[in-house]
Amino acid sequence: MNKKKSALILIGYQNDYFAKDGILREVIEATNVIENTMNLINQLNNTLIISTPIVFTENYSELVEPIGILKTVKDVGAFKIGSHGSEAIDEIKEFGSRILESPGKQGLNAFINTDLELILKENLITEIIIAGAVCSICIDSTGRSAFDKGFNVTMLSDCISGRTVFEQELYCNSIFPLYADVTTSLNVIKEYNTI
Repeated sequence: MNKKKSALILIGYQNDYFAKDGILREVIEATNVIENTMNLINQLNNTLIISTPIVFTENYSELVEPIGILKTVKDVGAFKIGSHGSEAIDEIKEFGSRILESPGKQGLNAFINTDLELILKENLITEIIIAGAVCSICIDSTGRSAFDKGFNVTMLSDCISGRTVFEQELYCNSIFPLYADVTTSLNVIKEYNTI
């Protein structure tokens, strides 16, 4: 892993998923994900960190006949622009400008409708590390897209939540390894400190 060519991509670190009053809090299992991610960010000095929040208009007009998780999002009114639920969690906000935000995500893949790829290319990034929610949806969609675009992808098993523990383990053990390295935040910290 090359520090200067790596970026940490944060997906879904928003109140509707992770805050105690989050509308979708019950949809995910997030055991220690926040603590592990904050510890990682604190250790990754001089590393590009990009947050890719999902935000929808007031009437969800961009979702035409949504199904699955996007239908649920619309039905419960999650991630609505200007709402507390669509905002970054307080732990992420504390880092201020250290975390760059790439807005525009309105679906499962963080590369669609955002300037994420442009930011990565402008910074000569070749390796991306992915953390966030939800493993079977946004994490997997973004990881596969990054791989297809030629990036080396690393998934952080202890910084990725699933809808269930079983789902998280299935993706980390059997699906992500098909196109990405899977490791923990502690291993990344250890590797960064020896480079």
